[in-house]
Amino acid sequence: MTSGLDTSAGLAIDGNVALKRRVAAHWKAEVCGTRGIDGRDRRAFFRAIERERYRQEPYIREFAAFERARGRRVLEIGVGAGSDYVNWLRAGARAIGVDLTTTATALTRERCVLEGFTPAVSRTDCEALPFLDSSFDVAYSYGVIHHSPDTPKAIAEIHRVIKPGGVAKVMMYHAPSVTGLLLWIVHCLLKLRPWRSPRWAVANYLESPGTKAYTVTEARAMFAAFSAVRIRTVLGSGDLLMMRPSTKYRSALARLAWRLYPRWAIRLAGNRVGLGMLIEAVK
Repeated sequence: MTSGLDTSAGLAIDGNVALKRRVAAHWKAEVCGTRGIDGRDRRAFFRAIERERYRQEPYIREFAAFERARGRRVLEIGVGAGSDYVNWLRAGARAIGVDLTTTATALTRERCVLEGFTPAVSRTDCEALPFLDSSFDVAYSYGVIHHSPDTPKAIAEIHRVIKPGGVAKVMMYHAPSVTGLLLWIVHCLLKLRPWRSPRWAVANYLESPGTKAYTVTEARAMFAAFSAVRIRTVLGSGDLLMMRPSTKYRSALARLAWRLYPRWAIRLAGNRVGLGMLIEAVK
């Protein structure tokens, strides 16, 4: 005899908890943007991370608009190695940063102290932000919440903590994209499983497990609680193969593909096939 209780919700919660642990383990092992950069000279290490970040994705500065944040209360969700967070502080923002791993918060703290700032960063789950309603003028999250198991819940939390009239600046992964197609070719087509989708390839082979990509229509639906939403897509470093390859892409064949990759053709195709989806939403 069964209990008559629906346990599906509990199973989903348990699955999300397990996935979140795997996501945290991935980013603890390698904080975003630190791959392959010599860390012995700490100042040079952080300078190299920042230089590489904005060279690969030069639209970040314009999207974030650090220079317009003076005196404003800013929440950054997912500080990583601290490049954007320290730019909020340089601009005079009253910035708080959170991240799922203590590895990232420790790196960000170290970086800020080296520059003479007193950081306010802590390990926090973006699906359960420990802040009061209407606490921030700006909530900024670049390439983070698509890794969280319950992305709509993270968006709801962002909406909750922003003041009326405040703005959310969020980058999430876009579908369809060149990156998704490349991953599908390598991990689906060439492995004789072409029935798998590019989104499946993204979830299983792009960064942390369970990574998601959304259409513009899907993103608008998730941000429907906001009063105004503006979305544009951009080519990312993965679309152009501008990033440092991970260990699984360091074979002789992969190195050759990196050199011969037709970046000119991808740029010609334009931002509509980019992995980056830049979302500005006013509460």
